[in-house]
Amino acid sequence: MHRRPLAAFACCWIAGNGLSYCADGYMFWLLWSGLSLIVPLPAALGRISWKRGVMLWAAFSLGAAYWAYHDTGNVSEIGARFTQHSDSQLTEEAEGSVEGTIISPVKVDGDRADFVLRLSKYVWLGSPEGNSNMDSRNLSQEYISREKVAVQVRLSSVKEVKQAFAWKRGQKLTMRGTFERPGIARNFGGFDYRKYLRNQRIHWLFKVKGASGINFFPPERIGVSAWLGKVDGLREALGKRVERLFPGWQAGYMQGLIIGLEDELEPEKYDQFTNLGLTHILAISGSHVAINVGLIFGLLRLCRVSRETSLLVVMGFVPAYVLLTGFSPSVIRSGVMTLLGLYLLKKRLVKDGINVLSAAALLMLMWEPYFLLNVSFQLSFAVTAGLMLFVPLLTPHLRWLPERIRGAVAITVAAQLVSFPLTIYYFNQFSLLSLAANLLILPLVSLVALPLGTVALLISGVWLRLGQGLAYPVRFVNSLTFVAAEWLDGRSGFMTFWKSPSLAWIAIFYIVTYWLLKRNASEIRRDGPFAAAAETSDLQDTAPLPLKTGAAHPAAPILWNHSRNRHWIRAGFNGCLALGLLVLLVFGYQPDYKPGTGYIEFIDVGQGDCALITTPGGSHILVDGGGTVSFRKPQEAWRDRRVPFEVGAKTVVPLLKKRGVHRLDAIILTHGDQDHIGGLQAIVDQFPVAALVTNGSLAESATMTKLMKTALSKEIPIYAAYRGMRLTPDARTTLEFLSPPADWDSPEAAGIPYVKNQNRRSVVFRLRLDGKSFMFTGDMDVAAERELLENEEQVVGEDPVDVLKVAHHGSKTSTSAEWLQEVRPAASVISVGATNTYGHPNGDVLKRLTEGGGSIYRTDRMGEVQMVISKGEIWIRTKIGAPVLHHKLLKLN
Repeated sequence: MHRRPLAAFACCWIAGNGLSYCADGYMFWLLWSGLSLIVPLPAALGRISWKRGVMLWAAFSLGAAYWAYHDTGNVSEIGARFTQHSDSQLTEEAEGSVEGTIISPVKVDGDRADFVLRLSKYVWLGSPEGNSNMDSRNLSQEYISREKVAVQVRLSSVKEVKQAFAWKRGQKLTMRGTFERPGIARNFGGFDYRKYLRNQRIHWLFKVKGASGINFFPPERIGVSAWLGKVDGLREALGKRVERLFPGWQAGYMQGLIIGLEDELEPEKYDQFTNLGLTHILAISGSHVAINVGLIFGLLRLCRVSRETSLLVVMGFVPAYVLLTGFSPSVIRSGVMTLLGLYLLKKRLVKDGINVLSAAALLMLMWEPYFLLNVSFQLSFAVTAGLMLFVPLLTPHLRWLPERIRGAVAITVAAQLVSFPLTIYYFNQFSLLSLAANLLILPLVSLVALPLGTVALLISGVWLRLGQGLAYPVRFVNSLTFVAAEWLDGRSGFMTFWKSPSLAWIAIFYIVTYWLLKRNASEIRRDGPFAAAAETSDLQDTAPLPLKTGAAHPAAPILWNHSRNRHWIRAGFNGCLALGLLVLLVFGYQPDYKPGTGYIEFIDVGQGDCALITTPGGSHILVDGGGTVSFRKPQEAWRDRRVPFEVGAKTVVPLLKKRGVHRLDAIILTHGDQDHIGGLQAIVDQFPVAALVTNGSLAESATMTKLMKTALSKEIPIYAAYRGMRLTPDARTTLEFLSPPADWDSPEAAGIPYVKNQNRRSVVFRLRLDGKSFMFTGDMDVAAERELLENEEQVVGEDPVDVLKVAHHGSKTSTSAEWLQEVRPAASVISVGATNTYGHPNGDVLKRLTEGGGSIYRTDRMGEVQMVISKGEIWIRTKIGAPVLHHKLLKLN
């Protein structure tokens, strides 16, 4: 850093940004003051000059102030006015009309169109129910605003879908709809949509029903948005040209590879790339820019264009390419670095990669500080910096490889090392075959598919037949690429799941890895071909003159021993570093659960059930998996999204990965309804599962059929629960099954019956965990409750239940007064959707639970409910509302 003051300045600026983001109020000032007191220490020790110390402290402080200034100003003018004129500060939506300009590409998927609108003015019209709680004097009052809103248009017909495809960036419109606050994270560690939009300076959704009420003005001919709309049109035209060159799924793949249209690749093939850590191939970045710049330089050289003119042409091409490929942080980074490098080359100035990278980072963060929170930005800069720092250190370790492939292997390994911590932090998975996949597939893409596909696209604009001819070898390479990806992805046992590590863990990983590689690389160079000469030179330089010519130097054996001892010390220190790195990895791989402590997590899956039980011995038992219920008719298939939302794949699976769950010791399917088993398909597809426990029947649904077939193909044992069955995962955990009765488990039973009324046959069990009792009831109805009460000693006995999972989402068909009188729970949990149309939970059920004196926890109002069982006590926290921190459950006698 002494020779790279710009890099040091950028690092301090980013550190200041990070401090301002992570801490606010008195905590920020406390940390800033403490760090400011440490600043003089390196200067006092003579490590850096006082002038440089002051400069770095100023960069850190300015970075913090710059972030705070922008973040403080990132507030909603609409929200301030809304709450000011509303009788209730808790209001989350209101009707209104808006006028503005589309400033983003319009995405049409199924029956929905999404885009970002820059407002010019808006009008409040009242609450969606028609009973406005807003000051009537402020209704229909027009406000001028330049705020951005995310628009969601629900299209009502196929005709409107076709109309939406014609909407472009830069068009000005008016429409009427509903302002709504974006949703927040409802599970611990879950996706926070409100925070995601805020980082894009968007604070409100504007939802519109149907496109008939949208009125467009004549399009603007000038302006940034109008110009970008023309760029979108060109990108769309290139996408259609790609479809003429490549058939079927290859069109979507090449659109992503050449012009950055990632959404067009088939979901299954995109998942294969994701699992193998190959999605960076589709993200336009430095390699894409470098290949295109190389192609242009080569073409200009063939045309005998001068060096100066070639540089100017390429410098004009780079910004156009950045705009054309989507303006993502990774392509902006590579574009800025390329322009800086070309400028320095044109001026014949010495360029340093780290300084150029630092300048690009500073420029981007000064333009938009929120880039710092963008995953693409972080991965792009981290991997680029890692390649510059790690490749020279890795190359000496790979001297046993042929020289032609040594560099490529070093680059791939360095990229894997640097991206690993960020990959597991954000995506919580890492394939052990990722390195092999990158070594095998990346050369095919970089050397053949991307350059030749780009040439074919360009030539097709002049001569389509010739472009199609050049596309044939690319098609073959693409087929090989996905055959290899499918084969590698199909190898089981190589996918690992990691909890999201702390920032301290990530920092230690980078420091230890860099230090270990640097020390070993230095020793390899020292022990290389010139090691003997270097050792002789060291002896001659350090040894005193001999007493007389030809006499053996008496100190030589001592110096040799000292060198040998130093070698062993270095080897021991390197071994400690390697061991420390191994311990760090082992620690990071552990689940996010304290050994010896029990956990029960009622995950918010909307209208459905899902609970994860983690025993003190470390076993994981999943009870149901939620499920997305659809009531669409076959003739409404046009409404379906390209990748429909499925709660198992989008909510449960990511949460299990984020918490470091590697396998499930059992999945209990309480019954076969969609809102309980719909999400289990994605879970069984991705996680090793030791056993499935069912109610002994099947539901007549495609979901149940597919789930059972998957379980059989994966050779997962399937067990039918029955009254009296017990499971003991460890010495401090027991599951006692109370329902269904064992009426078809005899050898004479002919097959597994199909039961229409699955609620009546719900699996009911009592969990005894570390001295505490929990009752899980599925969707059992009053008749099932009555049947259980006839066997009173099997239900509760003298020991009441601490926590009851209320049956059927609080429906009126369950949780009778007699049942509650018998169970006497100290707390009840209702898993229910926040916007369900069934009226759950029922008012009478809530009244009975309240009269029982126990606490009530509802996922619709509180989000995820987590319980920690330790030392005979239950501590509870909820994601939304009070209490958000742990509090102790007091047992009511």
